[in-house]
Amino acid sequence: MAKQDELRIDQQQLVDAWQRTLPERVQQSDQCEVLADESDSSALRVTIEVAGRQAYSLDFKVQYVDSREVRVELVDVEKDHVSVDERTETIQQLIQDYTRHLHECAQALQQLTHA
Repeated sequence: MAKQDELRIDQQQLVDAWQRTLPERVQQSDQCEVLADESDSSALRVTIEVAGRQAYSLDFKVQYVDSREVRVELVDVEKDHVSVDERTETIQQLIQDYTRHLHECAQALQQLTHA
C-alpha cells in the first residue's frame, strides 16, 4: 500500500524554506543552521546555537513522517563544543522549547510541504 500523503518537495527547497522560517520561531539572538540530511531525503539536520553565556548547541534530526507531520530527534547537545549530558533540568527545558519551535516551523511550512 503506497503512502498517499508523502512529502513531495525537493530537499534543497525544503532546506531553504526552513532556513528562512526557523529564525522567526526561535529567539532573535539564537543562531540556526539547517542542512539536508544526506542519508535521508525526507529529513533535515538542524543546529541551534543558544544565545547567552551558557554557549549550548543543540543538534536535531527533523524527519518528515508525511507532508504535514515531523518527527524531531535530539542528536547531540554541546556546551563550548564539548558533548554534555542532556539529562539535566536546564538542558531538558531547552530541548522541549526548541522541539516545540521545530514543530511550529514545520506547521508554518505546511502550505509548501502539503501542496
